[in-house]
Amino acid sequence: MKIYDIAVVGGGPAGCMAAIRASQLGKKVILMERNEKIGHKLLLTANGRCNLTNTASIKVFMEKFGKRGSFYRDAFSKFSNHDLMDFFKTHDLELKEEEEGRVFPITEKAESVVDVLINVLDEYQVRILYNYRLKHLHKRSKIFKLSSTDNEVVTAHKVILATGGVTYGFTGSTGDGLTIAELLGHHVTELKPGGVPLRTREAWVHRLKGVTLENVGLSIGYGGKKLSLPQGNLLLTHFGVSGPVILDMSHDIVGLMEKHGDLKLYIDFKPGLKVENLGAQLMDDFNKHTKKSVKNYLKIHLPNSTIIPILNNIPIDPEKKLNQITKKERLKLQETLKALPLTINGHLPLNKAMVTCGGVSKKEIDPRTMESKLVKGLYFAGEIIAGCGRRGGYNLQQAFSTGYVAGDSDL
Repeated sequence: MKIYDIAVVGGGPAGCMAAIRASQLGKKVILMERNEKIGHKLLLTANGRCNLTNTASIKVFMEKFGKRGSFYRDAFSKFSNHDLMDFFKTHDLELKEEEEGRVFPITEKAESVVDVLINVLDEYQVRILYNYRLKHLHKRSKIFKLSSTDNEVVTAHKVILATGGVTYGFTGSTGDGLTIAELLGHHVTELKPGGVPLRTREAWVHRLKGVTLENVGLSIGYGGKKLSLPQGNLLLTHFGVSGPVILDMSHDIVGLMEKHGDLKLYIDFKPGLKVENLGAQLMDDFNKHTKKSVKNYLKIHLPNSTIIPILNNIPIDPEKKLNQITKKERLKLQETLKALPLTINGHLPLNKAMVTCGGVSKKEIDPRTMESKLVKGLYFAGEIIAGCGRRGGYNLQQAFSTGYVAGDSDL
């Protein structure tokens, strides 16, 4: 039976880069992919546009992965965002930078990224075994034996597990690699959703699905404290709220929910105005437009579709003229424009999240090589590693970087 130098399990960005790097070093590599093609999940990223990295510094990259982000210092240094961009440019895929340093292929198509990976794998003659779902992994006499659910056996000196997490299960990310890692003695940290929309209790929000509140201030209330979120767009959905800020901060919000239960989300429709300045503006406007109804007046402050539900929530009669509004009602309106409260009472399930936060404990992985500290010759790359980063290309860069390092390591 042929024994490969390296068997890579998982044909996502981490697995592909690991296979490419190892083959560049002259290793005999086999890449096993559960689907009939590689990059299935990659095709879905950024709504099919593929935000593959970010132009931020290595310091920022580590910060985006939270308290233990320094684990990736070696990986991001050895194969940086600039190295990744050069890789694609060298293979004739031009890139472009958008807001907040996000990098996309000039084609705005994830297929372009996958095509490059396929071509480079072919160039280095990496054997790809499709429709291979790993069931067992054993090591005997320094040789790994990998068996599929169809009893197809592969042997190798080294194995790189790059099977992803448990999100987007239909793409093949169903946690098989995590199960294998546990069977080999590794600790898998609690799996939590990263980049997940949140549920709200207020039914009026659900009825406004599809409405975007643009450039609003956001904060989370919990246990008598407040967590300020970045300013940005908030998308109302049939179950609650989503949008870039919510998805980016959802891991922290879910963590607070686990400790404190239901949370308050405060929406500031006038983040550029101090409370006292908004109060002065309201008084001035009310004196100038005495006969205007409050619902018509609020069109300068709120999206039209939200006015009636918000007024009903205060409550203030939408048809009431401005000169009929009491001081108490005006102050309540002022408070609402600066801090409309919604109740966060849940989130979508893990399989609806963008990334899996949790996985093989970093404590059991050598950050310089991505090799297991428990099983010599076994390596991890990509989302299977515990933790997750913010949106903006950081998670994909982590996959490419850890894949490169795992494939670069000596046998």
